Amino acid sequence: MTKRLSSKHKIERRYGVLWEGIKSPAQTRAYPAGQHGPKGLGKSSGYGQQVTAKQRLKGHYGNITEKQFRNTYLEASRLKGDCGENFLALLERRLDAVVYRLKFAPTVFSARQFVNHGHVLVNGKRVNIPSYRLKVGDIVTLGEKMRQNALFATASGSSRQIPDYLSFDASACSGTLSYSPDPQRIPFPFDPHINFVVEYYSR
Repeated sequence: MTKRLSSKHKIERRYGVLWEGIKSPAQTRAYPAGQHGPKGLGKSSGYGQQVTAKQRLKGHYGNITEKQFRNTYLEASRLKGDCGENFLALLERRLDAVVYRLKFAPTVFSARQFVNHGHVLVNGKRVNIPSYRLKVGDIVTLGEKMRQNALFATASGSSRQIPDYLSFDASACSGTLSYSPDPQRIPFPFDPHINFVVEYYSR
């Protein structure tokens, strides 16, 4: 597993609030960390806006590696339809993202850990690859052991809304990908500016 050195709070201080339902210093100090942070970032160029949009979106999905992120974009660019919408739909079908959206985990980082440790099943089979891409109709279930975990209790009791492309069965602690995620219905706590991301990779 790739080790990510950037703290999630540091990422949020740099790019703004990226996740719902967790306490973050970015909520009270909406400026970058460091002695020059309160002065803000200044006026950004067009390229700077593209980089910021890319890093913010990458951070939202758990600060995934640049290689994974770029490869997902390249795959989206080969699909029919709008490249930006395809890109968001592919990212949203990652297993760790779905575990987070189903409120099994309080953050996408803990969702990734749940998957890595084998606590998540897809169609009844254990899957430990966070980047595993779900297909429409796949059923994601949280393992019995983790249903007693404090992290699950925190996540399930949060005010986050489960998007309607996921159907949730509380009794079985499972969720089904009902249809391919509609980018307009993805509950981002920020504007993803997907057009800037597409422009960045189209250079």
